[in-house]
Amino acid sequence: MLISKSNRPLLLMIVGLAGWLVPGGGYFLLGWRKQAAIVSVTIVGTFCLGLYIGSIGVIDPVGGKLWYVLQIMFSPVVAVLGYITAGGGFAVFGRPGEIGQIYTSIAGLLNLLCIVNAVYLTHLSATQALGD
Repeated sequence: MLISKSNRPLLLMIVGLAGWLVPGGGYFLLGWRKQAAIVSVTIVGTFCLGLYIGSIGVIDPVGGKLWYVLQIMFSPVVAVLGYITAGGGFAVFGRPGEIGQIYTSIAGLLNLLCIVNAVYLTHLSATQALGD
């Protein structure tokens, strides 16, 4: 049997990590290909739209710590972008910068919601498979 009580936490962590590495990855591992594609396109599109509106400078690990925490829930790619923008060479001014921060942060929160949902669905399927 693939799912046992001893490897259930490992399975939950793998699904959660896959969902963080690639938005929709948790659903993909569960076999929900259509939902994974919809989630991925929606979240990546929201994040890219935020970068387009506000520029790459909206990812600011030094000056915008709260925004950065919300944005990093999108993917580890944000950490790489944060490393690039940490020098402060990317100017962001006015309303477009604020809107870009909001869009990228919403993408991170949407991905967190999808990660939690995928982990919960994995837990439910594992519980039903074991008969707990």
